[in-house]
Amino acid sequence: MSNFTLSPVNQRRWKTFLRNRRARWSLILFVVLFSVSLIAEFIANDKPLLVHFSDDFYFPVLQHYPETTFGGDFDTEADYSDPYVVDLINSRGWMLWPMVHFSYDTHVADLSQPAPSPPDSRNWLGTDDQARDVFARVLYGFRLSILFALVLTAGSCVMGVAVGAVQGYFGGRIDLLGQRFLEIWGGLPVLFLLIIMANIVTPNFWWLLGIMLLFSWTSLVDVVRAEFLRGRNLEYVRAAKALGVGNATIMWRHILPNAMVATMTLTPFLITGAITTLTSLDFLGFGMPPGSPSLGELVAQGKSNLQAPWLALTAFTVLSLMLTLLVFIGEGIRDAFDPRLVQG
Repeated sequence: MSNFTLSPVNQRRWKTFLRNRRARWSLILFVVLFSVSLIAEFIANDKPLLVHFSDDFYFPVLQHYPETTFGGDFDTEADYSDPYVVDLINSRGWMLWPMVHFSYDTHVADLSQPAPSPPDSRNWLGTDDQARDVFARVLYGFRLSILFALVLTAGSCVMGVAVGAVQGYFGGRIDLLGQRFLEIWGGLPVLFLLIIMANIVTPNFWWLLGIMLLFSWTSLVDVVRAEFLRGRNLEYVRAAKALGVGNATIMWRHILPNAMVATMTLTPFLITGAITTLTSLDFLGFGMPPGSPSLGELVAQGKSNLQAPWLALTAFTVLSLMLTLLVFIGEGIRDAFDPRLVQG
């Protein structure tokens, strides 16, 4: 079994990144927050993590169980907040609950004040105007925003690098036609097109991802194209051509690694742009379907409920923290790939 080791150049880049304390701690904090959001179902849920009933163990957070499983009358999924179901289970067993007893779409009953209610020991960040727990919605919304941005950025990198590589390597008419197409495509009003199409098709995660991917990849084409325009004239590339090496091999092995430096430095900023766009669409009501754990929808609720300042403060704090961490990480990556700052 071979051990994975970084090349000397990448080792120096990693050391340069770690020397940037702001970027290092931002990366640590971001990884911790994102890891916590990935297990949101085990932290905030309206279903128990574990049920012990009649000497058997059940995992409602992972599997649906009908009410009849616990001696109830209906074949539908058990409502574990129903006092009748709770009494049935407690009479012959017990339940282990997560820290927060609400999911992102749970409507909290028996509030001390009309919704939106302020933070208390039961709802740590209060509830929104539909009596849903704000902490649970922030936790799930943070995960949704990051996953959406990561998938969108990955797709944008693949498309942008591929188009830029073809244009820069072959040049000539291919490059000329590609640039004219990019000028037209890049001039389209993306946000307005998304709003128009949202009125035609009911938006969801994958629909929004596909539409935004059609426009987001163009930001990488120019930097990759420039690297390939420069790289195709280097001596080792010409030597490879003279030896009969295929174009695909030359592009993949000899030029692409250099072009990926510029791509890596732009990646965190593409992620922040994707999060901002999704938040804007959700704020305007043209993003994720109603009821989704959306940070943009929380911003809209803060705007509509000025008498509940905890909504706006929570949305501002979460978005500011998320974007600030990503920008600091991006600055650290940019400095790490800067040859003037990389030291031995």
